[in-house]
Amino acid sequence: MTNSPRHHADEVHEHDRGLSHDLKSMLSRRRALFVFGAAGATALAACSTAGSTATSSSAGAAATTGETVSDGTCVAAAPQETAGPYPGDGSNGPNVLVESGIVRQDIRSSFGAYTGTAEGVATTIELNLQDLTKDCAAGAGMAVYLWHCDRDGEYSLYGQGITEQNYLRGVQVADSAGTVSFTSIFPACYSGRWPHIHFEVFDSLESAVAGEDARLTSQIAVPQDACTTVFAYDSGYANSVGNLSKVSLDSDNVFGDGWDAELATVSGEPATGMTISITIGVAEKSANAQSAPSGPGGGGGQPPNGAPGR
Repeated sequence: MTNSPRHHADEVHEHDRGLSHDLKSMLSRRRALFVFGAAGATALAACSTAGSTATSSSAGAAATTGETVSDGTCVAAAPQETAGPYPGDGSNGPNVLVESGIVRQDIRSSFGAYTGTAEGVATTIELNLQDLTKDCAAGAGMAVYLWHCDRDGEYSLYGQGITEQNYLRGVQVADSAGTVSFTSIFPACYSGRWPHIHFEVFDSLESAVAGEDARLTSQIAVPQDACTTVFAYDSGYANSVGNLSKVSLDSDNVFGDGWDAELATVSGEPATGMTISITIGVAEKSANAQSAPSGPGGGGGQPPNGAPGR
């Protein structure tokens, strides 16, 4: 993957229809440090930790999955995490969020001036949002920008040979149940990082497509058993097999300090499609900012071409 300047590279691509087109087309991160005053403490007391499924990760470590909660129970706040060096949100070079067409459910293909489709095992990615500032109500109307690496471990807009691709990036608005869903592919495992998915949560679509004021930036960890199954099934993930054997959730420099609120559940079969699901507790922005990791970009591994990845 080509190295990109850390701050505001020149290659920001904007298409002619821009923000207004996307608005008209719609109907309308380390373990989090939950900061509450007296009133916040009272609200928290009304919530209890969600029942969750223990999933074996690596080296026998048990991790709690972020399952959909059907009984109104609050889930833990998702921690603020680094967006990494390839966010495509204008913070480090290209800003895909201001491009017409970014609001889409199927993110497998590039859009706008770009063409091309990411190959890999078909995967649905579902996030169920809870607004922890509103007694854990469904995060209806919140917008999610989601992105991840391709089958080769590269990120569109930055990776070697795919700087003129913008696939595996998209925005969706949560429905009345607080759910967003993306049609994508299963992410690869590149050297030094556990398989993961990046996302940002915004209070509204307007904020998301303006590419500013994200309330939460975090990552989703993909369970080991699902990764092993997918990587063995599709030879295109051949490099992921070896990379996965050299990393664990404990050693990962993003998830290594705890992943309870970030580990997804996975269902399905590679031949017919996988589904990655997680319930995300969204705290107030000030609490998320206070829990953000120190230093530019946080930790990271090495994508295929040797550029730091996170």
